[in-house]
Amino acid sequence: MILHGNNIEVMPTLPAGSFHTCVTSPPYWGLRDYGLEPSYWPEVTYTPMPGLPPVTVPEWTGCLGMEPTPEMYIAHIVLTFREVWRLLRSDGTLWLNLGDTYAGSGKGAWKNKTAQKEVYVIEPGSALTKIPKIPTGLKNKDLVGIPWRAAFALQSEGWYLRMDNIWHKPNPMPESVTDRTAKAHEYVFQLNKSEQYYFDHEVIKEPLAESSISRLAQDLEGQTGSSRANGGAKTNGAMKAVGNGETRNKRSVWTVATANFSEAHYAVFPEELIEPCILASSPPEGWVLDPFGGRATTMKVTYENNRQCTVIEMSAANVDIAKRYTAIIQPSLF
Repeated sequence: MILHGNNIEVMPTLPAGSFHTCVTSPPYWGLRDYGLEPSYWPEVTYTPMPGLPPVTVPEWTGCLGMEPTPEMYIAHIVLTFREVWRLLRSDGTLWLNLGDTYAGSGKGAWKNKTAQKEVYVIEPGSALTKIPKIPTGLKNKDLVGIPWRAAFALQSEGWYLRMDNIWHKPNPMPESVTDRTAKAHEYVFQLNKSEQYYFDHEVIKEPLAESSISRLAQDLEGQTGSSRANGGAKTNGAMKAVGNGETRNKRSVWTVATANFSEAHYAVFPEELIEPCILASSPPEGWVLDPFGGRATTMKVTYENNRQCTVIEMSAANVDIAKRYTAIIQPSLF
């Protein structure tokens, strides 16, 4: 199901507790002007981090990602995911992908609209060019820390912050910097509503490395381990293997190449990145939500894995792309 509209207006019309999981990537702060109609955002009070006092940001009209301050952007992220909380089941999971930016990054207009760039501005004079280059409290060249600001604010809202999965990009955007390493990662946070939640770790297990297969083939039960500790007295019992000899639990660093799309000037969700999220946190025929639908990659992957999906997308052009992109999907049956 593709719903056309502003998610902060559409989500309140959906029934509570409808979704097993939410897999999504909101617009990043200060990096893209998507040319969308501005939205009205009410005054929001939120807590930036557990243990800190709450802050209040004033009402504002504009597009998510083009707020004048990081604090206002985080407030709008919090407001959005308060509604996602309502829509998720009590055993639901939120998978949240966010990228970061630097204080002082250039935000001048970029004329080449056919390729990828860190800062993309549709036209000179865009709202994006009016964002202060160095937010209050930061220094030139500071990493703003947007993903972690969002994660801690959501943790303050009651979400369980369970894992900061690293999306390792083997084909990152080239950078000409010479005073730091070139960035080749983003975060995919796993957040949960409850201490106990649905998570099928078996379905996303990884193949073992050859070195691990060789190690597990040894007679571990017959080995006594090291005798160097405790004056040579063995106290830790026989050695044990972890795994079944073929697979291991999925690890927190995911190497997935970035994906481009011929009908968009920006990068999109790689299907391989979000498939484990969908498989682990929703059962067959379960329901998945993506409130920032884009070209509906989440819907495509969900349908291909015999699950249901609702995406919400504000751009009419993206809705048309999404409908074409998902029209011929045939669900795979278990």
